[in-house]
Amino acid sequence: MSERTAPARTVLLRRGEIHSPADPFATAMVVERGQVAWVGSEGAADAFADGADEVIDLDGALVTPAFTDAHVHTTATGLALTGLDLSGAVSLEDALARVQEFAAARPHDRVLLGHGWDAARWPGGRPPTRAELDRATGGRPLYLSRIDVHSAVVTTALLDLVGGAVTREDRPLTGDDHHAVRAAALAAVTPAQRTEAQRAALARAASLGIGTVHECGGPEISSEDDFTGLLRLAAGEDGPRVVGYWAERDAAKARELGAIGAAGDLFADGALGSHTACLHEPYADAGHTGTAHLDAAAVAAHVVECTEAGLQAGFHAIGDAAVSTVVEGVRAAADKLGLSRIRAARHRIEHAEMLTEETIAALAELGLTASVQPAFDALWGGEDGMYARRLGPERARTLNPFAALLRAGVPLALGSDSPVTPLDPWGAVRAAAFHRTPEHRVSVRAAFTAHTRGGWRAIGRDDAGVLVPGAPADYAVWRTGELVVQAPDDRVARWSTDPRSGTPGLPDLTPGRDLPVCLRTVVGGRTVYVRPGE
Repeated sequence: MSERTAPARTVLLRRGEIHSPADPFATAMVVERGQVAWVGSEGAADAFADGADEVIDLDGALVTPAFTDAHVHTTATGLALTGLDLSGAVSLEDALARVQEFAAARPHDRVLLGHGWDAARWPGGRPPTRAELDRATGGRPLYLSRIDVHSAVVTTALLDLVGGAVTREDRPLTGDDHHAVRAAALAAVTPAQRTEAQRAALARAASLGIGTVHECGGPEISSEDDFTGLLRLAAGEDGPRVVGYWAERDAAKARELGAIGAAGDLFADGALGSHTACLHEPYADAGHTGTAHLDAAAVAAHVVECTEAGLQAGFHAIGDAAVSTVVEGVRAAADKLGLSRIRAARHRIEHAEMLTEETIAALAELGLTASVQPAFDALWGGEDGMYARRLGPERARTLNPFAALLRAGVPLALGSDSPVTPLDPWGAVRAAAFHRTPEHRVSVRAAFTAHTRGGWRAIGRDDAGVLVPGAPADYAVWRTGELVVQAPDDRVARWSTDPRSGTPGLPDLTPGRDLPVCLRTVVGGRTVYVRPGE
């Protein structure tokens, strides 16, 4: 992760609410040379006014640490922002109409790109056929990834670009077939389009108070040029920090590309929606157990290589069998190198949705960070959601057990997996605090910490993600309603406004209430977003 030279400026923020453990009643903050220099009361702020290069009157606004999104596909997010978004399609017919309209509006695109369809939510549950897509596009190349990005539907013209190495069966493509069509589609995107998409994604992140994103790239996801281009762009322009993970079992390659880990979406399995997550028992709606991409020996070898190279290892694992494989492999690496070395490396597991008491205990023992996405439960959880259809209600209720992870001492880092679910940090905090399964809920405070400080800890930084003197000046300013305090162990979201708690307040995220609006985002003392009109 590159660090730009901090601006040699002193900024005083006053007359607001500063979310800081250094002073739970702070109303002012001073930033010097890209770091937090002081937090305290309005009465003491006058002493800093004369020496400040800028004084910002917060007018009661809330200042918090900037969010860290611990799992992002930046270019794909930007292409979704600038391409066809089918997440709002309510039926197959609606989706096809949107495809036809999009194709007509983009006559010069070499390939049409879209994302977000979810046939499981449509009447009939059927994805579009190739013939239907051929008609809707007028025979042009089209790539439409499913919402989980583990399968896609395409047109005949796109298959023709790939050649004979991919199946011609008329079904959503998964596995190697999906990787082949995705590679062909992305190869048709020009460097200028790619840079435009990356800027669009980072600008959206900044507008939502996100100061850092963990980019999860890899040879089956994007390309080396895409990954290194993004890191150069982020290092050279004002915007969110970008920390890179490269999903290949090659520590030397990851280091060469500028990644801090050979990790991220290094697939141990696929996704539940595409029936490719690897399970111990068959799917409730399919006669198989999904797809395993790694065995324990491969996991162990990779963890040993990364540990010895001083890099993080990490794996995408959603199904219970895949999580068990990762745990077995990391434990074997610990047997070889010693548990203390494995714990110190802060290796990661992405998603970790299907867990048992045994695997949760193992994650804690091995010091694995769980990079999780609460929006998955909000989107797919519940008695009638996709999880229940794929697994049956009983197994579905066990998914995403955030409270059990925290009780066991597993470090949590929250993210979106954008574009699978949108960049939406306060929405993710709300989803964790109001999990569809009540026993998995955590406090707003715990979820907020996991989405700020947790993301920094996941990359080995314990000094950031919190507004205390000496910390990086990564913060966001919010317009919000009344601040409330929730007890750390209060999983049913009982609220208090008692200032005697000595705990900094956070917005009331009860479902139905408006989420905070970002007014300003600052990264390393540099303003990277100001809401228009502010």
